[in-house]
Amino acid sequence: MNDDLWTRPIVFCDFDGTVTQIDVTDEILTRLADPAWRDVEQEWVRGEIGSRECLERQMALVRASARELNALIDAIPVDPGFVDFCRFVEDRALPFYVVSDGFDYVIRRVLRRSGVDRRLRNGQHLCASQLRVRGRRALTRFPHPAAGCEHGCATCKAGLMKRLGRGHAPVIFIGDGLSDGIAFEPFRTFADVQARLGKTVDSRQSKVESRMALGVS
Repeated sequence: MNDDLWTRPIVFCDFDGTVTQIDVTDEILTRLADPAWRDVEQEWVRGEIGSRECLERQMALVRASARELNALIDAIPVDPGFVDFCRFVEDRALPFYVVSDGFDYVIRRVLRRSGVDRRLRNGQHLCASQLRVRGRRALTRFPHPAAGCEHGCATCKAGLMKRLGRGHAPVIFIGDGLSDGIAFEPFRTFADVQARLGKTVDSRQSKVESRMALGVS
């Protein structure tokens, strides 16, 4: 393994229930959608439909103005360590992407309220479903599915991480949910993630610098 690549891992992060303390999409549906959204949810839980079809059908049941939707989004609590973590990865020059089945409209508004800017908020490092409000209807689009994905994901996180993570090691994913079921190290807040990642990067950097000082390739 190339030690230089090891010193600059790439970090991917889920949004709903990870950056935010609750699932924003579920909150939108609970408060602003026809109760029939729960029937669609059960189809997804049973594995009868993928998340893309699930979200498309559920969001079609939402009836709210942009003002009502924005008020709901602005009340969503964010992980208390998230903003500091964003500064941490920026200071360390670590590539950092948000990948989410959730919606760009929601994510960008939360990021703006939190004071997070640049590549995340302008969309360069944000891969999510798209949402636009027209009148009292929520219009959705899904620009990041994977061709032939057997799970019918709204946003194929595995495909995105494989493509964007090429040439980086390790590839780190931060998330919590049914669509994030992989082997993991538990964490409570982004402060825990930052501490663990900091130790990993600092330890590897020290080893690389020592090898360079000794002239070892």
